[in-house]
Amino acid sequence: QVQLVESGGGLVQAGGSLRLSCAVSGPTFSRRAMGWFRQAPGKEREFVAVISWSARSTDYADAVKGRFTISRDNAKNTVYLQMNSLKPEDTAVYYCAAGRPFRYSDYKTEGEYDYWGQGTQVTVSS
Repeated sequence: QVQLVESGGGLVQAGGSLRLSCAVSGPTFSRRAMGWFRQAPGKEREFVAVISWSARSTDYADAVKGRFTISRDNAKNTVYLQMNSLKPEDTAVYYCAAGRPFRYSDYKTEGEYDYWGQGTQVTVSS
C-alpha cells in the first residue's frame, strides 16, 4: 500500500513563496510519476504539475508556469512543489498523487493516479 502525506501549506501574502512536500511510503515511488493537483472552494480539482519517475520530464498548468517548480528526491521518497510569486487565485487545497508505475501519459487526468494524499491548505492573502 502506498501512502502520501503532504506538508508545507499555510498562509502567505501575495508575492510570497511556499514549498510543499509530499512524503510517499512504499517501495514503488521511484517507478511512479508524481502529480500535484489543487481544489479551490466551489471549484473542481485541477491539475497543477507533474514529474516523471526519472525526473527527466515535467509539465505544468498554464496558470502556474514560470512560478511553480516540481521536483523529486527518489532517495527520500519525496516530491516537492516550490511555489513562488503566489497570487490570491492560488488559494486552494493542494493534493499530491502517485501515478501508475512507468506511465507518463494523460497525467492531467485524475484517473491516471492510483493514490492521493489528504491535501494541504494554501491560502494567499492580497
